[in-house]
Amino acid sequence: MTGAAPEGRPPVVRRGARTEDGSCRHLLVWEAGPGWRMVSSGVLGGGIGERGWVLNAQVRPGYDRLDPDRHLAELARAEGLRGPGVGLMTAAEVDDCTWGEDGGALALVTTGIGVPTWAAAPPDVPPVAVVPAGRVPAVPAPARYVPGTINILAVVPAPVTDAGLVNLLATATEAKVQALLDAGYACSGTPSDAVCVAVRTPDGRREADPFGGPRSRWGARLARAVHRAVVEGAHRDRERRARGSAAPHHRPAADCRCANVLPAGRAIG
Repeated sequence: MTGAAPEGRPPVVRRGARTEDGSCRHLLVWEAGPGWRMVSSGVLGGGIGERGWVLNAQVRPGYDRLDPDRHLAELARAEGLRGPGVGLMTAAEVDDCTWGEDGGALALVTTGIGVPTWAAAPPDVPPVAVVPAGRVPAVPAPARYVPGTINILAVVPAPVTDAGLVNLLATATEAKVQALLDAGYACSGTPSDAVCVAVRTPDGRREADPFGGPRSRWGARLARAVHRAVVEGAHRDRERRARGSAAPHHRPAADCRCANVLPAGRAIG
């Protein structure tokens, strides 16, 4: 998509592909266009501000570049993205993204739970979740591969104040943790999880909503959207690990690229 989506229509998120480290690597791109304000923990474009695009790039397992922001900027330029934007990365399969929507709020999630952990784990405890009796193991045994990051892109098609925007980010994170527990994982996430929440830039036509907590209008909707996407993503990740990773291919094929990974014709407003 070029430019902002019409009101009430979902974002258009395309899938691109490139050859990197000897294999085809995919990425997801939302060209939001003008009129969006975002908060993100991404290594590129993190913080709060006007942003025109979001890129979520799959990288190789064991990624060890010390300049991920520069790497993401290079990928963004190669995709024709200009101006300020947000860059996220993951070693999980971005092809198998999941999404949820509720009353206009939408969440698109890529899920890899290879290194599950509790956020407040003691410093001497390795980053693998302790599984209470009766819970599904956080990592199937034997684990076929380890990559893990949960990246969340959340979109609210309404103006929200900066304070409300930060609150939406916290609400999305709370919903992620609830979803992981509901999916049977004994963890609060992985050490490398990232999130980006986008809202409309206040333009004077509509009053900016000052709230984003889980019982606010948009916070409640966003929480349900994130929860649905993460629950489905967690189940799919478990299934992928049971099957083992797919054989890599070296160059992008025709089906590596997709004009829109979200179902078309679904109103979100």
